[in-house]
Amino acid sequence: MSHEVLDETTPPRPGGSRRASRSSRRPVRARPAGGARRAHRERRRADGLAGTVGLTALGAFVPGSGYLFAGRRFLGALVLGAWLVSIGVLVWYFGRGLTAALHLAFDPMLVRVAAAGLGAVLLVWAFIVYTSYRLVRPRERSRAHTVIGHVMVLVLVLVGAAPVLRAAQYALVTADGVEDVFPDDVRSGTTPDNVSDDNPWAGQDYVNVLLLGGDGGDDRTGVRTDTVILVSIDTKTGRTVMFSLPRNMMYAEFPEDSPLHDLYPDGYQTGLGDPGFDMLNAIYGQVPAAHPGVLGDSDNEGADAVKLAVEGSLGIPVNYYVMVNLKGFQTIVDAIGGITVNINEPVAINGNTDAGIPPTDYLDPGPDQHLDGFDALWFARGRYGSDDYARMDRQRCTIDAIIEAADPTTIVTRYIDIVKAGKEIVLTDIPRRIAADFVELLLKVKEGKIRSVVFRSSDQFSSADPDYDYVRETVANALNPPPRPAGAPKVKRAEDPVDVCAYNPVSDDVTDDAAASD
Repeated sequence: MSHEVLDETTPPRPGGSRRASRSSRRPVRARPAGGARRAHRERRRADGLAGTVGLTALGAFVPGSGYLFAGRRFLGALVLGAWLVSIGVLVWYFGRGLTAALHLAFDPMLVRVAAAGLGAVLLVWAFIVYTSYRLVRPRERSRAHTVIGHVMVLVLVLVGAAPVLRAAQYALVTADGVEDVFPDDVRSGTTPDNVSDDNPWAGQDYVNVLLLGGDGGDDRTGVRTDTVILVSIDTKTGRTVMFSLPRNMMYAEFPEDSPLHDLYPDGYQTGLGDPGFDMLNAIYGQVPAAHPGVLGDSDNEGADAVKLAVEGSLGIPVNYYVMVNLKGFQTIVDAIGGITVNINEPVAINGNTDAGIPPTDYLDPGPDQHLDGFDALWFARGRYGSDDYARMDRQRCTIDAIIEAADPTTIVTRYIDIVKAGKEIVLTDIPRRIAADFVELLLKVKEGKIRSVVFRSSDQFSSADPDYDYVRETVANALNPPPRPAGAPKVKRAEDPVDVCAYNPVSDDVTDDAAASD
């Protein structure tokens, strides 16, 4: 016999009725006073599609605001606070000036960490945008509302992600470029020893950088530095003097404390019987071949040898070098969108005067000629029917044109191409730890005055038998002009009497002759 116990407060279930659902049989907890208001806040939703779009967009630009509107106070305050703190940190870091940004850019590890951080922030931000949309959209909505809402979220995420992904790409390209171009541990006996983060110029008033243009080819032995320009930069003002040396300068001298001075006490001569091997442009390849290891542990024995040759000949220290493969030079010019120069006389493309091979074309004279990489290369290197000194002038004008073309807008818009081109064709012994300081200094150079001293054939100078006392005196006077007594004549500094980069066309007869030979 079974017994059924009934709760006196529960009425019996009428026959034939369905058992209540599980949720309806749960006891209802009493709400404390004000509970209805809190529940209302938790259920707060946007009114219609327009409100949903507006609140979701606000949540995208001000992360956390969508959570706050939906009543998720703690989560919203957490997200909003983290966003404000992040903005504050970025403003503080980059608000310290260009130095902070440059030192970050030249630290590959930090750059890669920053890129990874950008990716993580992007994912978190996209999650916040989507969940904000889910919280603020109306519970009751049409299918069109749902489709449009998801499309809107996707568009917001894509628009917001584009600059972040671009910045991450720039960061990774920068890290690769810095590692490829600037050595972390320089092996050289010709770079300054007492360089530090606080003293990047080793206490010197000038930092001297040797620009080399390596011109290798099938018709010559090894690489020859047909472009040799020493750039002396005032480390405080950016005032710059460029000293151009002819590629065929003979008997280059080495500093007395250099091992090369013991090997070449009377100046650089190989004794091979070919004057071409005794020129300045042959030192890069010939010295390492003839005396490997003579300069100790070195990443680039040829560059170190040329640095010492220029140092001994000019009488001032050569701190660093930057070498550009001239064949790859056109890639750099194309990367910055070309250069603009004045062409005063026809410049040959291809051709060999000694072999009697005529040019295939000419660059036409004219003011403000915009050249792509190929034409710029021949503007800088072409010498058919010309001489080395005219080519040296054009090379200096090319450097000026590159500096002029490398404005901030060009660098930003073509940044990836510039970095990729640079890391493929540039060699240097500038250590990575002071690369950022060099960039800051180059910005001063761009805004400052650049003077040029060219050692060309004259009564005082002959590339076949240079008077190096005259050369060193000229360099010293150009960097630190001596006080001139009243009434005394000006000291000759071998500077160009005219601006060779200005438009000063030669006579029409020369132009016509060049055109007739084409």
